[in-house]
Amino acid sequence: MLLLTASCSSGADDAAEPETADAAECASLDPDLVWYGDIRGRLDRMIAEYGECGDPGDVDEGAPLALFDWDNTVVKNDIGSATAYWMLRNDKILQPRDRDWTTTSRFLTPEAAAALSAACGTEVAPGAPLPTSSDVNCADEIVAVMDEETRSGLPAFAGYDHRRTKASYAWVVQLSAGRSMDEVEEFAIAAREESLAAPEGSTQVVGSTVVDGYVRYYPQIEDLVKTLHANGFDVRIISASAEPVVRVWARELGLPPERAMGVRPVVSEGILTGGLVGCGGVADGEDTVIPYVEGKRCQVNEVVYGIGGPAAFDPLPADRRHVFAAGDSVTDVTFLADATGERLVINRNNPELMCHAYDNSDGKWLITPMFLDPNERAEEPYPCASTAFTEPDGRAGPVVRADGTEIADQRDAVY
Repeated sequence: MLLLTASCSSGADDAAEPETADAAECASLDPDLVWYGDIRGRLDRMIAEYGECGDPGDVDEGAPLALFDWDNTVVKNDIGSATAYWMLRNDKILQPRDRDWTTTSRFLTPEAAAALSAACGTEVAPGAPLPTSSDVNCADEIVAVMDEETRSGLPAFAGYDHRRTKASYAWVVQLSAGRSMDEVEEFAIAAREESLAAPEGSTQVVGSTVVDGYVRYYPQIEDLVKTLHANGFDVRIISASAEPVVRVWARELGLPPERAMGVRPVVSEGILTGGLVGCGGVADGEDTVIPYVEGKRCQVNEVVYGIGGPAAFDPLPADRRHVFAAGDSVTDVTFLADATGERLVINRNNPELMCHAYDNSDGKWLITPMFLDPNERAEEPYPCASTAFTEPDGRAGPVVRADGTEIADQRDAVY
């Protein structure tokens, strides 16, 4: 529920007076939902400072912008994976073009392509459904490659810029090649229904692999989105899951399709081609950038602010950037750092992100344990000064602040 207060400047702990039906209503966060430490109060103060009581706003009309990652930020678990698992259990993935798995991703290693071909066979015609509900070997190999290794432990992807894309995330989207947008939406709806109906904490078996079997919306985040809306914020999603899948799930939060951004498949005559929409001067079908780390900034700048070409990878001036951001992993570190107000980090023990969050160099980083089944404390300090940063070529290095200085190793304290 939304707690209604008498004015937009009221904090979370102010007494609320009843408003008449036609009076301006300004919402603050529900005090019955538990937040870690002083986070709820700080978020209420940010909302009061930047917001204005009323309907959801539009950044084009001067409304403050709030950006959320989706998987494990708005919900517990991963909706892209949940949809792919549903497709595997229901024979919805098609045999690749020419029966050649290298056509599904330019970054798939020869070893992974060979493993997929051996496991899934060549009997099924190109464009026909693979029988992954009954073919355990095929389903298991696809699930393994989704997790970036073949079943024999060989790397599944190579040769991509680790600051602009994650080839395994992109591949999950590319597995829908040959399907229509309507079909992908239907698959996402079916997977969503199953995931929400499954018992909390449950698993499922895909092939013979045990994987997560449920998804839950976080009540605190759902309340935060609705409260931001009620204070005139323009709220948008920027996810590394497939955009049509994110849009299905975002309806629950009252977000129209254009407010939910994700990995964008190239569509030709209504059919997904297996290519991906580019960003920042990268052409459609080159498949070298998705909303991942620097790619998230690029897509926000391009889609929300209309910045074209390579400049979309550069930070905008502070007075043009989003006020608030929320995320949980390295994929979110750039757009989180770009936020000028508060930055909410759900602690999933991701080293690079947690280095920035615990360093908290400007005092705007808010850390919370996961709202459901939180991780335990990381036993060792995050190796910020040595290996927590991932270079574009995948090598490890130290994490640095915006001014170029190194961040010291950080201990996990919020769990």
